[in-house]
Amino acid sequence: MKVSFTIFLSILSIFCLAQEEGNPNTVFNQSLADELSARSELDQIAAYIPQGKYEDYSSEEWSAFKDSVFRTNKAFLERVLDIHGYPGYDLVGEKGERDYWVMVQHCDFDPAFQRRVLKKLKVQYEKGNADGRNYALLTDRVNLNSGEKQVYGTQVTYIMETGQAIPKALADSSNVNTRRKAVGLIPLEEYLNRMTKSHFEMNKDLMLQRGTEEPKLYEVEN
Repeated sequence: MKVSFTIFLSILSIFCLAQEEGNPNTVFNQSLADELSARSELDQIAAYIPQGKYEDYSSEEWSAFKDSVFRTNKAFLERVLDIHGYPGYDLVGEKGERDYWVMVQHCDFDPAFQRRVLKKLKVQYEKGNADGRNYALLTDRVNLNSGEKQVYGTQVTYIMETGQAIPKALADSSNVNTRRKAVGLIPLEEYLNRMTKSHFEMNKDLMLQRGTEEPKLYEVEN
């Protein structure tokens, strides 16, 4: 009963502060920021490999758990978007903005929703009220999910033999670092090297079996 009442109060506070939408003096919504944080924490558990109590889940149970988390969160994220638009720094702080964004990233099952979020995120980013890097990452994700090429090269795949990261379909690759710099992203080569190193460490035993003893990295201009 206590849990249900807490959830009710949280949702009530979100609706009560909906009157502030469109007001230049937006009131920081601590209840919303807290709920975004809690949901994001569970989202990250579902997005990673099973750990702790989840290690005993069968593949079917784990898939069902992940799907439940992502879809339940999506319903909540959509309500927030309907009420507030994209929640920027002024409403939920930098962490809250990122928590909202990262959960949207895991709504690939609903590209139309992701595109709707992206349009509202763009408005907040251009006002300086959201992270340009988040805008870039969601732009690329939406584009790829819609069969279009990405703009910033944030979505990658890996060469099977070496584990080296390469960008998925990318438009105008010769100017990608100019676009990345404009939104606060590091050069593509540095980013790919980070992704390659992370992939190598996560799959080290397999990489060694394939004869790859260290990450294959790109040359980076000084």
